Amino acid sequence: MHPRSPAGNPDADTHRDVGAPGRARLDRVSLLLIAIGAMLWASDVFFRTGLVRHGLSSSEIVFAEDALITLAFVPFSVRIWGSLRGHSSRTSLALLVIGVGPQALATVLFTQSITIALQSGAVSETYLLQQVQPLIAVALAWLVLKERRRAYFWPLAAAGLVAVYLVVFADAPLQPLSDLERGRLLAAVCALGAALLWASGTVLGRYALRDISFVTTAAMRFTVALPVLLVIMLVSNGPSALGAYHAADVPDLLGLAVLPGLGAILLYYRALRSTPASLATLAETAYPLTVTLLLALPAPYGFRQQLLVLQVLGTALFIGVIIALNASKERVVVEARPALRLRTLGTPLNRPSG
Repeated sequence: MHPRSPAGNPDADTHRDVGAPGRARLDRVSLLLIAIGAMLWASDVFFRTGLVRHGLSSSEIVFAEDALITLAFVPFSVRIWGSLRGHSSRTSLALLVIGVGPQALATVLFTQSITIALQSGAVSETYLLQQVQPLIAVALAWLVLKERRRAYFWPLAAAGLVAVYLVVFADAPLQPLSDLERGRLLAAVCALGAALLWASGTVLGRYALRDISFVTTAAMRFTVALPVLLVIMLVSNGPSALGAYHAADVPDLLGLAVLPGLGAILLYYRALRSTPASLATLAETAYPLTVTLLLALPAPYGFRQQLLVLQVLGTALFIGVIIALNASKERVVVEARPALRLRTLGTPLNRPSG
């Protein structure tokens, strides 16, 4: 039984549904599972491309995906609602922030940053600034979760970030720096805002998972975000957006909801339950790395972009870093308990969690 789940709590059943040996095996490779979850997020490129070609906007795609995933949790709503009762208000606050921030607003900010950067011809600016997300998450993990990193965490973390940089910017390694110099301030602010929200989502997800199951955490993330995404879609595209969907969109929407949506987030939160946030945020960088590699696949699976030597080297380095961190995760990060009260971040939480 989960240490904080009272007898009869539906969450306790969730924790018992896998035997202790099975849980132990999953926990031993939890960092690898987070990286796999991030790689599954990257598979959205296959589904979003078709939906964009059908004329759907980004807000319409994100809303439809979120709605389908929320519907998938409806049969379990009684258990999920029951599992939320009796838990702290701070856990509820963390879930609220995860839904509104990382799941909804971060996507809007990132999309806006890309749009502005494209207008100024400095799109690398957005992707470069996204590389600060792990650094923000590490700082928040120290503040909220009281995670303490050993000295040898930092060279491994630096090697992981260098690996991702080499893969994403292999064709012109210095281009992002020049783009940053001539980029627009608003694009930078939006990119950093998205990085902050996604980083805090990792930390608050880890915080919430101390109290509730990974299934409940995932369900609340999408459910809370749904009305926010609806408002964003209606403001962006007007009421006609509700009639923008067609039968031809259904296969891609279902694929988007099942694989990079529901499947990836359940795997991610199950693994995050036993992984320090400082390590999880580095494993999440498998997402941009995987997107870049998928673009090199031959048609019709990819976009036939040239695979460069630096990308191969960066990928090998990243895999090595994740394996090393997973093998030493019990020693490289020490998590003190109890966690710092969320209210110390602001009043009550001044701003984070695939």
